[in-house]
Amino acid sequence: MVTRSTLDPLEEARALVKLRYTRARALRPPMKAVAISADRVGRKSGAGKLPPLKLLQARWREIAGEQIYKFSHPEKISASKDGRVLTLRVIPQAAPLVQHQSETIRQRVSVAAGGDISAIRIVQGPIQRGAETVAYRPKARPLTPDEAQALETEANRIENPRLRAAIVALGKAVLSADP
Repeated sequence: MVTRSTLDPLEEARALVKLRYTRARALRPPMKAVAISADRVGRKSGAGKLPPLKLLQARWREIAGEQIYKFSHPEKISASKDGRVLTLRVIPQAAPLVQHQSETIRQRVSVAAGGDISAIRIVQGPIQRGAETVAYRPKARPLTPDEAQALETEANRIENPRLRAAIVALGKAVLSADP
């Protein structure tokens, strides 16, 4: 005598297919991720103990890249309603460059400082790094005698002595600037 299942043959076929393609769960939970344990150990020592701003200042060269590092320095991290805002002090001549790359910088800083930097604020001025002060000043070259003579000759046509002196000073500044 053949025993028949009490299930409908169609339902029984579906159950067999489902059993064939599903896997059983593990009896015990899998081991915790190694990254979680490493993160806990790393937080207790080393750079993880530094506040986010000090960490950024210490690692600014590798976070921002060599080009941005020369012209900028993280100054403070402040809170806003949308998240934290990083204030960068930037040499005035490089402000457009840093502004152009601010989204890339924000993403890099956000990863390095904990993930919640929402904006970058740029403040222009000289950069203080320890004892050194970084301020970009182009190197001036001395005028050749021919250039100085040509400048004086052209300026002699101006009758007002104060205006003539200002034009000569401007000409010397423009001609002596290193291109």
